[in-house]
Amino acid sequence: MFLKKSTMKSINSCCDEAERLKQALADADAVLIGAGAGLSTSAGLVYTGERFDTYFGDFAAAYGFHDMYAGGFYPYQTLEEHWAYWSRYIYINRYMDAPKPVYDQLYQLAKDKDYFVLTTNVDHCFQKAGFDKERLFYTQGDYGLFQCSRPCHKATYDNEDTIRRMMLAQGFRISPDGSLLLPEGEAPRRTVPSDLVPYCPKCQSPMSMNLRADSTFVEDEGWHRAANRYDTFLRRHKNAKILFLEMAVGFNTPSIIKYNFWRMTYEWKDASYACLNLKEACAPDEIREKSICINGDIGEILSQL
Repeated sequence: MFLKKSTMKSINSCCDEAERLKQALADADAVLIGAGAGLSTSAGLVYTGERFDTYFGDFAAAYGFHDMYAGGFYPYQTLEEHWAYWSRYIYINRYMDAPKPVYDQLYQLAKDKDYFVLTTNVDHCFQKAGFDKERLFYTQGDYGLFQCSRPCHKATYDNEDTIRRMMLAQGFRISPDGSLLLPEGEAPRRTVPSDLVPYCPKCQSPMSMNLRADSTFVEDEGWHRAANRYDTFLRRHKNAKILFLEMAVGFNTPSIIKYNFWRMTYEWKDASYACLNLKEACAPDEIREKSICINGDIGEILSQL
C-alpha cells in the first residue's frame, strides 16, 4: 500500500507540528500510544557510556565488550556468571527508576484520555509512571519475568526477589528508594551462588528471560489477556476520533506498531497519526494530510506539550 520512498519525507517545522499535536491530543476521543526503544533512551536508560561503565566495568575489563547488549549475548562458562551479569542488567533497567521523567511527562498528557499503550519495550517504565496495567500490552516480554528455557510449559514467573538476592550476593547494596549502590572498597563479584541460579519448577531446565528473541518466547495468560484488551480497544474506537501516537519506533521491527498505525490511519475515517522520533519522524504520502511528524528528542518534545 505504502511507497517506501514516500515514508522518508519529513513534514513542516517542529514548532508548527507541536502546536498541531497539542490540538490533536485535545480533540481526540481516544489515544493509542505506540512506543519503541527510543522512548526509554530519551528517559536515560542508555546501554553504553557511564551507566555501562559504572555497573559492568568489571565484565568489560574481563571480556572486552563495551555495551550491555554485547554482554547479554556473551557465552559465559557458568550459569553463576551468566546470572551475575543478567541480574545487574535486569535490576538497573527494570527495578531502578529511569534517570529522566519522560514517562511521567507522557502519563500527564495521557491520563485523562481514553488511552491504550502498545509497546515493544520490556523495562516496565509505563507501569512505574502510573499507566494502568490493564491498558498496557508489552508485546515482546518483560525483564521482570523468568520462563522455562525449553520451554516445557506456557507460564512465566516474577523474578524481583531472586534478582535482588543476586545483587546482594555480588556485594551490591540497595538503598531504600531502590537505587543500586556499588560495594564499598572492592569490586563486585562476577558470580552468584549456585543456589540462586533459577531452574524450571516443572522440568528442571535452566530458566531464561521472557524476551522475544526466538521461537522459545512464552506468551503466557497475561500476554494473551493484554492482546485481547488491545483488540477490544481497537474495535471500540474504529469509528471514533482516535490519535495514533507513535513514539520512537524505528525500522527494526516496524510491523508491530508503525505499519499497523499507518494502515489504520489510512483506513479509518476519523483517525490521525503522529510520529515523534529523534531522526526518523515520517509518514507516507497516502496519509500525509492526517499526519503530524516531529523530529527531536522525545523528552524535549513532551516538555513543549
